[in-house]
Amino acid sequence: MLLQWNRFFTRHCLALVAGTSMLMAGAELQAQVIPGTGTRIDGSWDDFEDESWEYVPNLPKSSTNVDKQTRYPLGQSTNGVWTESAKRGQMDVIQRVPTPAGGLPGSKGALLLKTLHTGVPGHGSRSSNQDDLIMNGTMVSVGLSPSVITRVYLPPFEEWEDKTGTSFGFRAAVKAPMKSSTPSRRRFFRTIGSSTKIETIYLGMFIQFNSKTDSASGEDSAVFVVRADTSGQDFIGPEIKQTGWWTLGMSFTPDGRVHYYASPGVDPLTPADRFASHAPYGTRIQSFHTAFFNVCNQDNGRTWSTEWIIDDPAMYYLAR
Repeated sequence: MLLQWNRFFTRHCLALVAGTSMLMAGAELQAQVIPGTGTRIDGSWDDFEDESWEYVPNLPKSSTNVDKQTRYPLGQSTNGVWTESAKRGQMDVIQRVPTPAGGLPGSKGALLLKTLHTGVPGHGSRSSNQDDLIMNGTMVSVGLSPSVITRVYLPPFEEWEDKTGTSFGFRAAVKAPMKSSTPSRRRFFRTIGSSTKIETIYLGMFIQFNSKTDSASGEDSAVFVVRADTSGQDFIGPEIKQTGWWTLGMSFTPDGRVHYYASPGVDPLTPADRFASHAPYGTRIQSFHTAFFNVCNQDNGRTWSTEWIIDDPAMYYLAR
């Protein structure tokens, strides 16, 4: 009798868990907004089709994160869409180029990003660093379901910087309430409470290269590394099994979560391309502000980064 009851209880509990999981998955699916949905935000997109497109670097670039030197004026594009990061500085090469084969239909121009000195200009640091290029954005409440989308060209693996590590990032700046502990004056290692304030947090998708030089498998590979999950940790996303064009996107929904999408090719994203959703750092996002790109290298003063090409980045929102 007891055995029969245990079987009955286990079977019905499993059914309840499965049913609850299906309901949660269904609710999660309904909450999604596919990146690129809605109205494109004026001034927060670029197709690089203007043959006169130009970026003025205003050298030397900033390296505030390394030596606390912010070197104004910052670099910027002549169309006003792009600006140098005051914190890390811009890539050493930011150049309009012909769109690689397989790109968006009708696209004739795209943007090449590569860099040598990711730290202090003209000085190698012998450690990995990154440069940033920031897209002109505007504050959009998550109540309007903002999103950002881009196409990225991944060159053949044999053309990547031959080092295992982060090579590229597609990022977003958002604001959210973050808790901080208040230290005790008597005993620093103890806390007497916590406070909450609105802070900027930086989310996004990195592309990590795993060089065959450093691998026991003897093969080059790449994977998405994503920031961040509910605990605030980076996590591994989809494996990159083919190079060439990819479409990447992030959307931010009224429930305060971020949703990550990636798909090989240049077709519009679909619900099936979503690979993760999180309330990052265990908080609820309040507003989306801008997007930016990272290019990383080992900053030894000799080795150029991988050449990255982006096309048609744009921000969207759902009008009420």
